[in-house]
Amino acid sequence: MGAPEFVLKLREKIGNDPLWLPAVRGIVLDDEGRVLLCQRSDNGHWTPITGILDPGEHPAPGLVREIFEETAVVAETERIIGVGVVGPVTFPNGDECDFLDITFRCRYVSGEARINDDESLDVRWFHLDDLPEMSHGHLQAIRLATEPEGPVAYQTE
Repeated sequence: MGAPEFVLKLREKIGNDPLWLPAVRGIVLDDEGRVLLCQRSDNGHWTPITGILDPGEHPAPGLVREIFEETAVVAETERIIGVGVVGPVTFPNGDECDFLDITFRCRYVSGEARINDDESLDVRWFHLDDLPEMSHGHLQAIRLATEPEGPVAYQTE
C-alpha cells in the first residue's frame, strides 16, 4: 500500500519538506494475552499495527481499518492509552514527517492473523514474555496496554 494517495498528492506540491500527519497505533491483545505485531516491509522492524489517518477520518474506526487491511484481523478499540509525537522521521526517499500518534488498546474480535497487504513481511501473535526487538516507544505502549486502566499517557520526550 505505502503512502496514502493524499500524502502522495501533497508530496507533489511540497517535495520532501516536513509534513505533519495524524497517525494511530493499535496494541491488539487476544484472549490469551498475546499481542499482534507485524514486521514492516520497508525496514524489517517489528511493530504494533500503525497507520496514517485519511483526511476527516476518525481515529478509532481508522485504526480498526488499518488493523484489518494489514493483518486480516477484526479488532475493536477499547481505550486510548497514549498520545504523543513520533518524529521527525526521514524516509529512504528523503521525505520527512512528524506524526501525531494516538495509541489505542484493542481487543481481538475475529480473523486469522496473516500478511494482508504489501506493508508487512510477517504478521503474528507474540506472548508478552517473548517479544521481538522493538523500539522503546512500542514496548512502552505494549506495557501501558497491559496495565490496569489508568489515565492517558502523554509522551513528553
